[in-house]
Amino acid sequence: MSEPRSILIVEDEPLIAMMLEDFLDSLGHNVVASCDNLEDGLEWAGKGGFDIAICDVRLKDGKSVWPLADKLNEAGIPFVLATGGHLEPPPQAHAGAPLLSKPYTIDAIEPAMEQALISANQRAG
Repeated sequence: MSEPRSILIVEDEPLIAMMLEDFLDSLGHNVVASCDNLEDGLEWAGKGGFDIAICDVRLKDGKSVWPLADKLNEAGIPFVLATGGHLEPPPQAHAGAPLLSKPYTIDAIEPAMEQALISANQRAG
């Protein structure tokens, strides 16, 4: 297991968000917030206070996560993109972001988060 991290979840499906929270808790991480829409995710990105975000690509309000991904990039906060497999190619700025496929498996979470952290460190360095 990697070191404990504080996580922001942006996921519009409540059962999927709860499952992800349980997985992260089991892995020793702390979920600081779980948002189900873009606006709340943007607000949390502005506040900070978390190490990494896991963001659903397409939210139920029909909005994509790209404005949030832009804000996280600007703040230097790593993120993982979560998708049910119907992902259009992401904007070039986010083409290298790690993907976490739904349905989530507990074994896939840590590698995706580690990849996001490594990528963020490379961009910062």
